[in-house]
Order: sequence, then C-alpha cells, then structure tokens
Amino acid sequence: MSKKIPILGFAVAALLFVLCGSVEAQQRGEIFRIGFLDPSNASGSAVVVDVFRQELSKLGWIEGKNITIEYRFAELKPERVAELAAELVRLKVDLIVTSGNPPALEAKKATSTIPIVMVNVGDPLGLGLVASLARPGGNVTGISSLADELNTKRLEILKDAIPKLDRVGLLRGSSYNPGVELQLKELRVAASALKVILEEIKTQFDPQSLETAFKTAKQKQVKAIMTTSTRNFFAERKQIVELATKHRLPGIYSRKEYVDEGGLMCYGPDYDDQYHKAAHYVDKILKGAKPADLPVQQATKFEFVINLNTAKQIGLTIPPSVLARADRVIR
Repeated sequence: MSKKIPILGFAVAALLFVLCGSVEAQQRGEIFRIGFLDPSNASGSAVVVDVFRQELSKLGWIEGKNITIEYRFAELKPERVAELAAELVRLKVDLIVTSGNPPALEAKKATSTIPIVMVNVGDPLGLGLVASLARPGGNVTGISSLADELNTKRLEILKDAIPKLDRVGLLRGSSYNPGVELQLKELRVAASALKVILEEIKTQFDPQSLETAFKTAKQKQVKAIMTTSTRNFFAERKQIVELATKHRLPGIYSRKEYVDEGGLMCYGPDYDDQYHKAAHYVDKILKGAKPADLPVQQATKFEFVINLNTAKQIGLTIPPSVLARADRVIR
C-alpha cells in the first residue's frame, strides 16, 4: 500500500494541473456574451449605446475580442419586450443590460440566475426589482434615475418659468407601464399642490399618434407640455420638440438631448454618467462579482438646460431667476 500512495498522489496532482491549465486557457480565450435590451430602436438609442460601448472599451472589453453584444430593440412596441427578454435568456447570455422599467421587469421575470444590470429605472425598490438598494439580494443591480421625484421637480420649474401656468399637458404611453404609474402618482400630487391641472394624454409613439396627441393638447388649452420619463419618448425626441415648437407649447424634458434637438428646457440626471456606471457594473460582474452584493446607485449628477433660441421662437420670456438656476443656457 505504501507504494500506491505516491502514485495516486502524483495522478491527482497531474489531473489538477491539467484542469487548472485548461481553465486558465479557457478564461484567456473566453468571449462573454452580453444582452442589451431596450424598448425603443437602434437609432433612438445610438447615443447611449455609444457611451456604454466606449466605457466598456476603456475597461478592456472590446466587441469581437473578449465580448459580443446581442442588441435587442423592441422598436417602440411594448408587447415585444417580454419576448426579447426570453430570447436573450434562451441564448444563454452571460449578462443582460436593460434600459428603462419594462425591460428590467421582463428580464427579471425571464431569469433568476443571469445577472441583470438595469439603467434608467425610476424606483427599483418600489417596482420589486431589488430587496434593498444597499443589498439588492437577487440577480438585479444597477442605477436608479429617480424619475418619479424628478418629474415633480420639472413641473415646479415649468410653474416658475411660466408664472400664470394653470394647465399642463402630460404625454404618456397608452400601454400599462408600472414605472409610469409610479411617476403619475407623484405628479398628480405635485400638480394639486401647485394648483395646476394635469391633462393626461395617452399616445402611441409613431409620428401620426404624436401629432394627434399635440392637437389634443391644444384642444384642452394646455399652456405647457411634458412627457413621462420613458425610453420610447426619448427615441422620438426630435419629432416631439418639433411639434412643441410648431404648436408654440413650452416643454420641459428629462434629458439634455431633447434640448439639443430644439426643446425648450430639460431637467434630469446625466444619463451619460449612468451608462458609464453601467459599464463598470458589467466589468465587475464579468470578473466574478455577484449582483446581489453590488449596491444600487442612485443618480447624483443632474442637469438643468434652457434653450433661449426656442424660447424666442415660441414667444416666451423666461424670468431671470429661472435662467440663473440653469447649468447651461443656449443662446
């Protein structure tokens, strides 16, 4: 028996050496597959996708070299989000990045094991995506955009910018969206406190429906316009701000890109910063961290931008006190 022990020990050691070597080799040559789930379309999401990819690249993750990204866009059709989430799970991706509330919710329904990094989610705790912000506890983590609270702030800014404001048109999607319902709950309370009538106008996201929605807003004699904070409205931002200018309606929006397209004002988180942070979550998870242990971050950088060129076009004079609060004024 004494002669067999060294032989057995040698065999076990040799086997471990081979296994370790193969694992290292696999890791060196492994290409991780990332799913990217977005409710809008490729053109509307190009800005944030570029930010995300560039930050991944800085962290050493290069498409075609050590990662591939499976992009899935619902093309502004909410009913497709669940189907696309299930498709990414069937592909056995290593991780899913989601933009907005519905994609995060549908991805969580589709898998309890594949890590999910959420971006642009208003209230992940209220939506049941995480057990707590400090310790998410499941397979979901990421960044909260604080959309619910910020809509209230936007309404306050509108009231300050248009002192006689008494009626605001709020564009919202026609499909049920739990995240939007949370936004509406906050906005209705804020509107009542500010003595503003909130005219909720349901719409699809195609050009004809948006045109009809603005005509409805004018018929209801609103004096300003807002949208709920969703990726679908963001994808159609160019047409939305053009319609607002055409109908001479002051508008406030959730992101600076609306103002870049000619929108009057925006107040919201720095979404570039959110997608930068999303890339860092991806980096940590692909290197072995668990979503359950990575705290959800809340937006910390905010932007208030005013486009005075648009104000002149629609015949609006913005009070100096409001201009003084802006981070950037376009003249």
